[in-house]
Amino acid sequence: MKSIITYGQAPELEAVTWLNTEKPLSLSDLRGKVVVIHAFQMLCPACVVHGIPQASAIHELYSHDDVQLIGLHTVFEHHKVMTVEALEVFASEYRLTFPIAVDAPSSTGPIPHTMTAYHMQGTPTLIVIDQQGQIRLNHFGRLSDMQVGDFIGQIVAEV
Repeated sequence: MKSIITYGQAPELEAVTWLNTEKPLSLSDLRGKVVVIHAFQMLCPACVVHGIPQASAIHELYSHDDVQLIGLHTVFEHHKVMTVEALEVFASEYRLTFPIAVDAPSSTGPIPHTMTAYHMQGTPTLIVIDQQGQIRLNHFGRLSDMQVGDFIGQIVAEV
């Protein structure tokens, strides 16, 4: 895997709103689980073709007792058309059932807060956080389902 591996404590997500969850999720509340964050934009072709189906599969295949998938809609371009309302329609059309955080926009530039905190290069980005809240993988671009499944399975088995 050609990834940025940035060990260290995962910063909290800075979201302005959430979809598909009754209350906002926090990484501190998810300690003890592997957290997989799939950062995407709804107008990103690689996200739609590869990342979102992979995120949906992770959400469906892993026990929610062990793994929590979180979508992170992080908009660093095309700000005016990628509204929360458009994302709600997108999530409905694509039948996305996993929790989705909407990254908080920056007041000083185009890169949203969580995207900046995690040093993301763009979308899609896959971030894997272990049970202790440590970042184990920060990968920009596509990884095969087999690679991702193997990596998540290894971390789940570490406990």
